Amino acid sequence: YGPCLLSYTYRSLSLTMFANATSICLGLESIHQAGTNRMTHGGTTARWMSAVVAVGSVSVSFSAAVLVPKHCVLKRMEDSSKEEYRIQSFDMETQTLLKTALKDPGSVDLEKVSDVIVDQSLKDQVFSKEAGRICFTIVQAEAKQSNGNVFRRNLLNRLQQEFKAREETRKKSTQEWVCLVSFICNIFDYLKVNNMPMMALVHPVYDCLFRLTQPDALKNEEEVDCLVLQLHRIGEQLEKMNVQRMDELFCLLRDGFLLQDGLSSLGRLLLLEILEFRAGGWTLSETAQKYYYSEVTD
Repeated sequence: YGPCLLSYTYRSLSLTMFANATSICLGLESIHQAGTNRMTHGGTTARWMSAVVAVGSVSVSFSAAVLVPKHCVLKRMEDSSKEEYRIQSFDMETQTLLKTALKDPGSVDLEKVSDVIVDQSLKDQVFSKEAGRICFTIVQAEAKQSNGNVFRRNLLNRLQQEFKAREETRKKSTQEWVCLVSFICNIFDYLKVNNMPMMALVHPVYDCLFRLTQPDALKNEEEVDCLVLQLHRIGEQLEKMNVQRMDELFCLLRDGFLLQDGLSSLGRLLLLEILEFRAGGWTLSETAQKYYYSEVTD
């Protein structure tokens, strides 16, 4: 698309937030967009925006090249029926271990398997998103084979250790911290008990997401992107487990969007999108979808 000049006025959007059990309605009005160029960039769509968002008496200005990632299209990329897993990054011995665990978990050291999966998830962001499906398959195979839960127990014990050390992990490496959050949320998404998310993971997941809403994290685009991705993936089911904590989380997101100093243009736009996403019942209207995202062609 060539350069174009748009005067784009959005109808008022009601974002319903809750703070201390009180509903707060934010009117998002007069979103003017000018000088929009679209271009493809590495499988994503880049959109240059200059805009002013007026929220009540607060004006927020931003101008940015916005990369719209594929994960924003709400479609789970993983297919649990597939037999191929992204384990090529492991050495051949470890690949054999994982392949055996997937088919015959009783014949391998499942504590070692859980450690291998967690260790790789903390340093490989792509694998951290795949790991939940692998863990789910091993849990199912073990239950079918021996009605056991050795793998799940070891996995949760290791997750608990990593969760307790999460602040040290974040100080050491933002990438490792983001991988940890992605992995925990992925496990929450896949591992169920009687088709319900595991209660033992609800508060740890919330605690990780709350950490991502703190001022220092909101200044980091990598952490904001991680936060938004996880809320797209598990926000709705997490809310059903504890709506009060979700209300508190979104109050922080609203305040971050409106009041946070040093927030990047991309970070601010991502927060605006997730605020509207939840306000719409964990979905976006067709108009909002067209505004935030462009079609991604293969």
